Amino acid sequence: MSRIRSVATAATAATAATARDRRAFLAATGAVGLSAGIGLALRPGADAPAHAAAQDTSAVLLSSRQAPAAPLAPYTRGTTLGSVAAPRGGSGYIRLGDGPAWERVVRGDLAAPRSGRENRRTALAAFVQFTDLHVVDVQHPLRYEYLRAQTASAWRPQEALSVAGAVSLVERVNALRGAPVTGSPLHFVMTTGDNTDNNSRTELDWFLKVMSGGRVTPNSGDPRRYEGVQDSGLKLYWQPEADLRDADKQLGFPKIDGFLDAAIREVNSPGLNLPWYSTVGNHDSLPGGCYAPGDSFFADFAVGGRKLMDLDEQAGRAIWDNVQSGGDPRGADWKAIIKSQARAMRSVTPDENRAPFTSLEYLKAHLDPAHTGPGPVGHGYSQANVDAGTQYYVFRIADDVIGISLDSTDPGGHYEGSLGTAQLKWLERTLKEHDEDGSYAIVFSHHTSRTMRNLREDPTHPGESRHGGDELLSLLGRHRNVLAWVNGHSHRNRITPHSYADGGSFWEVSTASHIDFPQLARVIELTDNKDGTISLFSTLIESAAPHGTDFADLSQTGLASLYRELSFNAPGRRDTLTGDPGDRNVELVLRKG
Repeated sequence: MSRIRSVATAATAATAATARDRRAFLAATGAVGLSAGIGLALRPGADAPAHAAAQDTSAVLLSSRQAPAAPLAPYTRGTTLGSVAAPRGGSGYIRLGDGPAWERVVRGDLAAPRSGRENRRTALAAFVQFTDLHVVDVQHPLRYEYLRAQTASAWRPQEALSVAGAVSLVERVNALRGAPVTGSPLHFVMTTGDNTDNNSRTELDWFLKVMSGGRVTPNSGDPRRYEGVQDSGLKLYWQPEADLRDADKQLGFPKIDGFLDAAIREVNSPGLNLPWYSTVGNHDSLPGGCYAPGDSFFADFAVGGRKLMDLDEQAGRAIWDNVQSGGDPRGADWKAIIKSQARAMRSVTPDENRAPFTSLEYLKAHLDPAHTGPGPVGHGYSQANVDAGTQYYVFRIADDVIGISLDSTDPGGHYEGSLGTAQLKWLERTLKEHDEDGSYAIVFSHHTSRTMRNLREDPTHPGESRHGGDELLSLLGRHRNVLAWVNGHSHRNRITPHSYADGGSFWEVSTASHIDFPQLARVIELTDNKDGTISLFSTLIESAAPHGTDFADLSQTGLASLYRELSFNAPGRRDTLTGDPGDRNVELVLRKG
């Protein structure tokens, strides 16, 4: 099957030598489409196995963002190069305020940085990475908050404010003057998965409205009131409006009158003012982020009127140990626990909108014109993906750079990931083709190389092998046009160099989540230094909400500030998620022909 190629390359097939000449010419002339803020989105084709439908042969889609006002120049305002949320001292519940900036670190692990490059460099592309937004319906019956004693990720005090926090991140991107280092216009935003938290239609609708613009009421069930664990009277959870001395108040968490009403109040998102693309994560595909989809019991329970909020600690430990080991991929043991706790459940208002969404529904929701915003239509996905049942695609970032979005989730269950053989072969063909036409490649996925160890068979493709992080690293290392692999999942900032004997080298850029502190997104810029090297610049950004909070300010902006501060104080928070200086604001140098 043929694959759609860009307008620039459809006329002729370039040799590798011609590709190198083309790259040099583009760098020398600056003809990379950045001056107009243009990104060419390749309509994604499906893979070529027997189960795939015919390729989408629609025309190349042109997406553009109006360039910021001239003159463009490097800047720090609104980034962590200017200021970072930091504790104001004290013990117990700690307030945040403006803290010192993080400086930029130059890393030469893969190539020595050469003097004078800042005066020679030419911009190739610039974009923003969101990851692990975890837009969450906190009242959803399938959530397992009762495992909080076993893992801090089961329930977080800040979760009820995830929509306000995500909208504030959108506001931050909209306020950026361009790329912080080069001043070039930003091409797009890419989300690298876990856009939702529990594979719920409510969450998917909220996420799409946050990204493309719209009004979101982050409430499900009873439209008049909150019905979750934070008004349960249980000491396991922060009860923000009660006098109860719960576990979090014993750590200094405040009593905030009106918190729950404010948390379910309508939030207005302006939507991003530049194109955005979507990559799928395990929480988008699997109930609970770890169980194989398709079980009617879980679907019925999700929309029903019963919710488990408390569980014996020993039983909870058994469930979590099983989840971590991947011993219950279809959730049979979890189902048994839920059934055994029928008498302990509490009544909630049923809601059909809480139903799990399928991968097909996920694709169609992205293709819905109501969620197009600034584009592109489908946000990377196309009718070809719908026809073939795939969630991976290729798109053009700039004249000389392509992006490749992968689906690293394993439908067989478990929160770690892998790729099927068909996708791996498609990736190799795509990289080879675009190496020949002179395009550099940025690869996007949800999982990191360290968290692609789940080789469980995909039930929808029996007999197809699964491939882990080591195999993917090896494949990427064989293609010299690969510059970076950008991902999330670990909720931690980590940047890892990869170099291979045949000369291939690239950077793996993993970014912290936007639900756990430090709640960061990443601006990435690509530049040709015109000395045989390329630099990837990473600049971390926070949401637009002020660092300081006011417990009496329950406005949309005030809630976004509180979202950050609560995440800093969340019991079980890991300081390591911020990463080292070399994982944050950096210049990453690598040698490329």
